[in-house]
Amino acid sequence: GEALEVTREVNCVIDFIHGCEDQLQKLKKQKEKGLLYGIPVSIKDHINCKGHISSGGMVKFLGQVKEEDSVIVQVLKSQGAIPFVKTNIPQTMINYDCSNLIFGQTLNPLNHQKTSGGSSGGEGALIAGGGSILGIGSDIAGSIRLPSSFCGLCGLKPTADRISLSACSDRTFVLAVTGMLGPMARDVDSLALCMKALLCEEMFRLDPTVPPIPFNEEVRLR
Repeated sequence: GEALEVTREVNCVIDFIHGCEDQLQKLKKQKEKGLLYGIPVSIKDHINCKGHISSGGMVKFLGQVKEEDSVIVQVLKSQGAIPFVKTNIPQTMINYDCSNLIFGQTLNPLNHQKTSGGSSGGEGALIAGGGSILGIGSDIAGSIRLPSSFCGLCGLKPTADRISLSACSDRTFVLAVTGMLGPMARDVDSLALCMKALLCEEMFRLDPTVPPIPFNEEVRLR
């Protein structure tokens, strides 16, 4: 409900992920609850979800419904999280604004005369507007950090290859700097919890190219 209200105001959600209720019922039956049990998580457009498109803000991808969840979505679900919406991005994602010809312009919920930033601008707007408490964006040259800054949030670009990019549509970009998925939230503790949840055996099993190094609490506390 909150996400719907926020997107009516600032146009940040592009799709609602179906099957949330079924997933919640499935989670209740699990013995292991997971670090993110019951937490609704918003995810950036290009992160693949089974049965949904990853448009990249481009018309050419609108007919391509994804047949499987990306590794990060599988891991989020295994940790009890419920991916519930996909959020807007600029066309091709290499942009510090957040608009495209399919879904339109995303506004900054703190000031509708301003941009929410990019490319994870839909995430920034939704979280800052109170429609999500945790989101997954991606960052090559500021795409998590800029919208986090513009919208008054916390965001983290992890080290390259720390989190699986498998089955994310930005693999089509060949750049000298490796893009990385990462969390966005209102406080640092939420980012740390998300990273701790993601850096788990399930991640390392699903994508053997990710170094099997768990989250280090001692490094965080320094």
